[in-house]
Amino acid sequence: MKLKLFGLAAALALAACDPAAEQPPQTPPAPGGVEAGFHVDIRYHTLDNGLRVVLAPDSTVPTATVAVYYGVGFRNEPRGRTGFAHLFEHLMFQGSENLPKGEFDGLIYGAGGILNGTTRYDFTNYFEVFPSNALEAVLWAEADRMARPVIDQEVLDNQREVVRNEVFGNVINQPYGGWIWIDLPILANENWHNAHNFYGDLSDLDAASLEDAVAFFETYYPPNNAVLVVAGDIDPDETLAWVERYFGDIPAGAPLPEIDISEPRQEAEKSGHIDDPLAPQPALAFAYHMPERGTPEYYAMAMLDQLLLQGDDSLLHQAIVIRGGYASAVFGGVNLLGNIYNYDGPMLWTAGMIHDSGVEAATIMQAVDEVIESLRAEPVRQEDLDRARTKLRSQFYSIVDTSTRFGLVDLLAAFALFDDDPERINRIEDGFDQVTPELIQATAREYLRPSNRSVLEVRPAPRGAAGGQ
Repeated sequence: MKLKLFGLAAALALAACDPAAEQPPQTPPAPGGVEAGFHVDIRYHTLDNGLRVVLAPDSTVPTATVAVYYGVGFRNEPRGRTGFAHLFEHLMFQGSENLPKGEFDGLIYGAGGILNGTTRYDFTNYFEVFPSNALEAVLWAEADRMARPVIDQEVLDNQREVVRNEVFGNVINQPYGGWIWIDLPILANENWHNAHNFYGDLSDLDAASLEDAVAFFETYYPPNNAVLVVAGDIDPDETLAWVERYFGDIPAGAPLPEIDISEPRQEAEKSGHIDDPLAPQPALAFAYHMPERGTPEYYAMAMLDQLLLQGDDSLLHQAIVIRGGYASAVFGGVNLLGNIYNYDGPMLWTAGMIHDSGVEAATIMQAVDEVIESLRAEPVRQEDLDRARTKLRSQFYSIVDTSTRFGLVDLLAAFALFDDDPERINRIEDGFDQVTPELIQATAREYLRPSNRSVLEVRPAPRGAAGGQ
């Protein structure tokens, strides 16, 4: 993954692609008297080979942003091949039939653009932003990568070593390593697809074969498992004609293998600890299983995240940092490897902190319980809910409002990939506007119950004493 992971920092820095888009026209005030809402101009097409194409014209900045999202992520990788989805992302940067290694990068950088790629729970993406007069060339290059990537033993061996070095540099040799973004989901989830080391066990990475790579490409990288988003200073008709020309002849693949990623209802609190010889201070994290994405309770949990965790006015910050003085910060949210919108499947709401070594985890959890139980005991005040809604709306705008448009194309791709409905971006605020104090309380009672929680500690340990349970 070209975006680097740095242990604890990954829980924050990996949260999304750079936000991107345009400040849209305003609509009438939402509940609470806050002006909000916008409209993204969207053209949505599906080619005969199944490729979904989202076009979002916007001439305010003379650049274009292209993203290709494939419906394959950490959850799809085979048993015994942990880390394979991430490894394969690296392979796709190693050149194609008509653009040998380095030539794709040279095309983008030579035009004054930037590019990157990431692997997440439910997708792998590749994206570029560049002056819009280079759009046809970039579409041709992405089509060549989709149809004819170079996947051979030399490429596999080389990129396997790159990923091995990432694992050592970003997890094994980092204090707190994968504590909150790898280890806690493994503790909290029961289904292997949600509860394995997606960054990769070294033995699994070593065992990955060229046959595995070719089969993975043929299964998950055909156009009928992909979304192409083009946003920015474009002519939609001309752009669609180019897409048809360069992508239209790529053969569709077979139907995707079905996997069960569901999680059973958690009925008892889970706990564990990690002995970390690199950690200078203890750390504590806890997570609750989320409601199903898109339900009224999902929107309520997004509001609860704002009330509990986001910003200095949040209840956990006030309890843990200001009143308790247990830690200098509390961080987390929904989907630490992305954002609340760009996943499809079971997910956790997570909070964590590195805390004072003189404070027991039980003391901190008692303070957490007091805060949580206050929301479960009675409805939140309307003024607090309105403030949380304003914060959430601001967060949403920050995702979709920068000149790169990365955040905009990310949401458009996710809604097309998971919902077959990129227009959902124009309705996303409606769900938040329907949240009431009573729904907040009911959601807290069901999803913030102690039996739906998993708690993981990091304990500083002498050198050579790493481990946990």
